[in-house]
Amino acid sequence: MIRFIFFLFAYFLVLSALAQRTYSGNIIDSQDKGFLEGVKVQSISSGEEVLSNSRGYFSISAFLGDTLVFSFPGFVSQRQALSSEFFLMIELQDKARFLPTFEVEGNNYSYSFKDGRLTIRDENEAKEPSRKGEVITRPLDNGDGTGGIGISGPISYFTKKARLAREYERKKKWLARRKGYYQIIESDTVRAELMEEFQLTRESWDQLVIRFNQFHQEHEFLDWSEVRVRKSFEEFIRIETSFLN
Repeated sequence: MIRFIFFLFAYFLVLSALAQRTYSGNIIDSQDKGFLEGVKVQSISSGEEVLSNSRGYFSISAFLGDTLVFSFPGFVSQRQALSSEFFLMIELQDKARFLPTFEVEGNNYSYSFKDGRLTIRDENEAKEPSRKGEVITRPLDNGDGTGGIGISGPISYFTKKARLAREYERKKKWLARRKGYYQIIESDTVRAELMEEFQLTRESWDQLVIRFNQFHQEHEFLDWSEVRVRKSFEEFIRIETSFLN
Protein backbone atom coordinates (compact mmCIF):
# COMPACT_ATOMS: atom_id res chain seq x y z
CA MET A 1 0.00 0.00 0.00
CA ILE A 2 2.80 2.41 0.91
CA ARG A 3 4.61 1.55 -2.30
CA PHE A 4 1.45 2.20 -4.30
CA ILE A 5 0.93 5.59 -2.63
CA PHE A 6 4.58 6.50 -3.31
CA PHE A 7 4.14 5.49 -6.96
CA LEU A 8 1.06 7.69 -7.30
CA PHE A 9 2.87 10.61 -5.67
CA ALA A 10 5.83 10.24 -8.04
CA TYR A 11 3.46 9.88 -10.98
CA PHE A 12 1.63 13.12 -10.22
CA LEU A 13 4.95 14.91 -9.70
CA VAL A 14 6.00 13.86 -13.19
CA LEU A 15 2.68 15.00 -14.65
CA SER A 16 3.06 18.34 -12.91
CA ALA A 17 6.58 18.80 -14.31
CA LEU A 18 5.39 17.92 -17.81
CA ALA A 19 2.40 20.25 -17.73
CA GLN A 20 2.68 22.80 -20.50
CA ARG A 21 2.74 26.33 -19.15
CA THR A 22 2.68 29.83 -20.57
CA TYR A 23 5.96 31.72 -20.36
CA SER A 24 5.91 35.40 -21.16
CA GLY A 25 8.04 38.49 -20.75
CA ASN A 26 9.61 41.52 -22.39
CA ILE A 27 12.67 41.78 -24.61
CA ILE A 28 14.77 44.95 -24.54
CA ASP A 29 17.99 46.35 -25.96
CA SER A 30 20.65 45.91 -23.28
CA GLN A 31 22.20 49.27 -24.16
CA ASP A 32 19.34 51.78 -24.33
CA LYS A 33 16.65 49.59 -22.65
CA GLY A 34 14.27 50.15 -25.57
CA PHE A 35 11.70 47.48 -26.45
CA LEU A 36 12.58 45.18 -29.36
CA GLU A 37 9.78 44.29 -31.77
CA GLY A 38 9.91 41.23 -34.02
CA VAL A 39 12.31 39.15 -31.92
CA LYS A 40 11.85 35.45 -32.71
CA VAL A 41 11.26 33.31 -29.62
CA GLN A 42 11.54 29.58 -30.28
CA SER A 43 11.11 26.50 -28.09
CA ILE A 44 13.91 23.98 -28.71
CA SER A 45 11.82 20.95 -27.78
CA SER A 46 8.60 21.72 -29.69
CA GLY A 47 9.89 24.10 -32.35
CA GLU A 48 7.03 26.52 -31.64
CA GLU A 49 7.84 30.13 -32.58
CA VAL A 50 6.37 33.51 -31.66
CA LEU A 51 7.42 37.12 -32.29
CA SER A 52 7.60 39.93 -29.76
CA ASN A 53 5.21 42.85 -30.28
CA SER A 54 5.84 46.61 -30.35
CA ARG A 55 6.29 46.61 -26.57
CA GLY A 56 8.80 43.78 -26.70
CA TYR A 57 6.22 41.44 -25.16
CA PHE A 58 6.00 37.73 -26.01
CA SER A 59 3.99 34.74 -24.79
CA ILE A 60 4.73 31.10 -25.62
CA SER A 61 3.65 27.67 -24.38
CA ALA A 62 6.54 25.54 -23.12
CA PHE A 63 7.54 23.01 -20.48
CA LEU A 64 9.62 23.33 -17.35
CA GLY A 65 13.18 22.39 -18.32
CA ASP A 66 12.72 23.46 -21.95
CA THR A 67 15.03 26.05 -23.53
CA LEU A 68 13.93 29.18 -25.40
CA VAL A 69 16.09 30.75 -28.11
CA PHE A 70 15.79 34.51 -28.69
CA SER A 71 17.10 35.76 -32.04
CA PHE A 72 16.94 39.13 -33.77
CA PRO A 73 18.89 40.45 -36.80
CA GLY A 74 21.97 42.41 -35.73
CA PHE A 75 21.79 41.19 -32.13
CA VAL A 76 23.49 38.36 -30.26
CA SER A 77 21.17 35.34 -29.96
CA GLN A 78 20.42 34.19 -26.44
CA ARG A 79 19.27 30.93 -24.87
CA GLN A 80 17.20 30.77 -21.69
CA ALA A 81 16.55 27.57 -19.76
CA LEU A 82 13.04 27.58 -18.30
CA SER A 83 12.47 27.15 -14.59
CA SER A 84 9.57 27.96 -12.26
CA GLU A 85 9.86 31.67 -13.15
CA PHE A 86 7.10 32.28 -15.70
CA PHE A 87 7.87 35.92 -16.52
CA LEU A 88 11.22 36.65 -18.19
CA MET A 89 13.05 39.92 -18.77
CA ILE A 90 15.43 39.33 -21.68
CA GLU A 91 18.17 41.77 -22.67
CA LEU A 92 19.73 41.30 -26.12
CA GLN A 93 23.08 42.82 -27.04
CA ASP A 94 23.66 44.72 -30.28
CA LYS A 95 26.54 43.13 -32.24
CA ALA A 96 27.60 46.51 -33.62
CA ARG A 97 28.56 47.75 -30.17
CA PHE A 98 31.38 45.20 -30.07
CA LEU A 99 32.95 46.36 -33.32
CA PRO A 100 36.20 48.31 -32.99
CA THR A 101 36.29 52.10 -33.18
CA PHE A 102 37.63 53.39 -36.50
CA GLU A 103 37.70 56.52 -38.66
CA VAL A 104 37.28 57.00 -42.42
CA GLU A 105 38.72 60.13 -44.02
CA GLY A 106 37.53 61.45 -47.38
CA ASN A 107 38.06 64.57 -49.44
CA ASN A 108 35.15 66.43 -47.90
CA TYR A 109 34.22 64.58 -44.73
CA SER A 110 35.70 62.32 -42.08
CA TYR A 111 33.60 59.67 -40.37
CA SER A 112 34.01 58.03 -37.00
CA PHE A 113 32.46 54.69 -36.05
CA LYS A 114 32.10 54.20 -32.31
CA ASP A 115 29.65 52.34 -30.07
CA GLY A 116 27.72 51.08 -33.10
CA ARG A 117 27.16 54.56 -34.58
CA LEU A 118 28.65 56.24 -37.65
CA THR A 119 29.04 59.99 -37.22
CA ILE A 120 30.73 62.85 -39.07
CA ARG A 121 33.90 63.89 -37.27
CA ASP A 122 34.51 67.56 -36.67
CA GLU A 123 37.51 68.66 -38.74
CA ASN A 124 38.46 71.09 -35.98
CA GLU A 125 38.48 68.34 -33.37
CA ALA A 126 41.97 67.73 -32.10
CA LYS A 127 43.18 64.20 -32.70
CA GLU A 128 44.86 63.08 -29.53
CA PRO A 129 47.90 60.80 -29.72
CA SER A 130 47.72 57.34 -28.21
CA ARG A 131 48.85 57.39 -24.59
CA LYS A 132 48.57 53.77 -23.56
CA GLY A 133 48.40 53.18 -19.84
CA GLU A 134 47.33 56.74 -18.98
CA VAL A 135 44.00 58.14 -17.88
CA ILE A 136 43.15 61.08 -20.16
CA THR A 137 40.54 63.73 -19.41
CA ARG A 138 39.18 66.41 -21.75
CA PRO A 139 36.25 68.85 -21.71
CA LEU A 140 33.14 67.97 -23.72
CA ASP A 141 30.93 70.46 -25.52
CA ASN A 142 27.57 69.28 -26.83
CA GLY A 143 26.94 72.52 -28.74
CA ASP A 144 23.93 73.50 -26.64
CA GLY A 145 25.67 74.97 -23.64
CA THR A 146 26.00 71.64 -21.88
CA GLY A 147 29.05 69.49 -21.56
CA GLY A 148 31.17 67.67 -19.07
CA ILE A 149 34.40 65.78 -18.78
CA GLY A 150 35.41 62.88 -21.02
CA ILE A 151 37.64 60.19 -19.50
CA SER A 152 39.56 57.53 -21.36
CA GLY A 153 42.26 55.05 -20.45
CA PRO A 154 42.34 52.15 -17.98
CA ILE A 155 39.20 53.43 -16.27
CA SER A 156 37.28 52.46 -19.44
CA TYR A 157 37.25 48.93 -18.02
CA PHE A 158 34.30 50.03 -15.89
CA THR A 159 32.24 51.57 -18.71
CA LYS A 160 28.94 50.05 -19.80
CA LYS A 161 30.31 49.09 -23.21
CA ALA A 162 33.24 47.25 -21.62
CA ARG A 163 30.91 45.50 -19.16
CA LEU A 164 28.61 44.34 -21.97
CA ALA A 165 31.60 43.09 -23.93
CA ARG A 166 32.74 41.04 -20.95
CA GLU A 167 29.23 39.65 -20.45
CA TYR A 168 29.10 38.73 -24.13
CA GLU A 169 32.43 36.89 -23.88
CA ARG A 170 31.26 35.03 -20.77
CA LYS A 171 28.05 34.02 -22.58
CA LYS A 172 30.03 32.74 -25.57
CA LYS A 173 32.26 30.66 -23.29
CA TRP A 174 29.20 29.24 -21.49
CA LEU A 175 27.57 28.24 -24.79
CA ALA A 176 30.85 26.74 -26.01
CA ARG A 177 31.02 24.59 -22.87
CA ARG A 178 27.53 23.22 -23.73
CA LYS A 179 28.44 22.48 -27.35
CA GLY A 180 28.31 18.71 -26.86
CA TYR A 181 24.76 18.97 -25.50
CA TYR A 182 23.47 21.08 -28.40
CA GLN A 183 25.10 18.78 -30.98
CA ILE A 184 22.94 15.90 -29.70
CA ILE A 185 19.68 17.57 -28.65
CA GLU A 186 19.40 19.82 -31.72
CA SER A 187 20.47 17.18 -34.26
CA ASP A 188 17.68 16.00 -36.57
CA THR A 189 19.75 12.91 -37.42
CA VAL A 190 20.20 11.88 -33.78
CA ARG A 191 16.51 12.47 -33.08
CA ALA A 192 15.45 10.32 -36.05
CA GLU A 193 17.83 7.51 -35.04
CA LEU A 194 16.76 7.40 -31.39
CA MET A 195 13.06 7.76 -32.16
CA GLU A 196 13.30 4.78 -34.48
CA GLU A 197 15.43 2.72 -32.08
CA PHE A 198 13.13 3.24 -29.10
CA GLN A 199 9.87 3.54 -31.10
CA LEU A 200 9.12 7.05 -29.86
CA THR A 201 6.55 9.56 -31.04
CA ARG A 202 7.53 13.21 -31.41
CA GLU A 203 5.47 14.06 -28.32
CA SER A 204 7.18 11.41 -26.19
CA TRP A 205 10.56 12.58 -27.53
CA ASP A 206 9.88 16.15 -26.43
CA GLN A 207 8.84 14.98 -22.98
CA LEU A 208 11.98 12.86 -22.61
CA VAL A 209 14.21 15.81 -23.58
CA ILE A 210 12.55 17.98 -20.95
CA ARG A 211 12.90 15.33 -18.22
CA PHE A 212 16.51 14.75 -19.27
CA ASN A 213 17.20 18.49 -18.88
CA GLN A 214 15.51 18.55 -15.48
CA PHE A 215 17.51 15.55 -14.29
CA HIS A 216 20.80 17.24 -15.24
CA GLN A 217 19.83 20.81 -14.36
CA GLU A 218 22.46 21.11 -11.63
CA HIS A 219 25.49 20.94 -13.96
CA GLU A 220 23.82 21.97 -17.27
CA PHE A 221 26.06 19.59 -19.27
CA LEU A 222 28.99 21.99 -19.00
CA ASP A 223 32.14 20.52 -20.62
CA TRP A 224 30.32 17.32 -21.62
CA SER A 225 31.51 15.82 -24.90
CA GLU A 226 29.09 14.87 -27.66
CA VAL A 227 29.79 11.18 -26.98
CA ARG A 228 29.10 11.54 -23.26
CA VAL A 229 25.81 13.41 -23.82
CA ARG A 230 24.55 10.84 -26.30
CA LYS A 231 25.52 7.88 -24.12
CA SER A 232 23.83 9.46 -21.09
CA PHE A 233 20.73 10.38 -23.10
CA GLU A 234 20.38 6.89 -24.58
CA GLU A 235 20.67 5.34 -21.12
CA PHE A 236 18.10 7.82 -19.79
CA ILE A 237 15.66 6.94 -22.59
CA ARG A 238 16.20 3.23 -21.99
CA ILE A 239 15.39 3.54 -18.30
CA GLU A 240 12.40 5.83 -18.86
CA THR A 241 10.83 3.70 -21.57
CA SER A 242 11.34 0.46 -19.62
CA PHE A 243 9.66 2.06 -16.59
CA LEU A 244 6.67 3.20 -18.65
CA ASN A 245 6.36 -0.18 -20.30
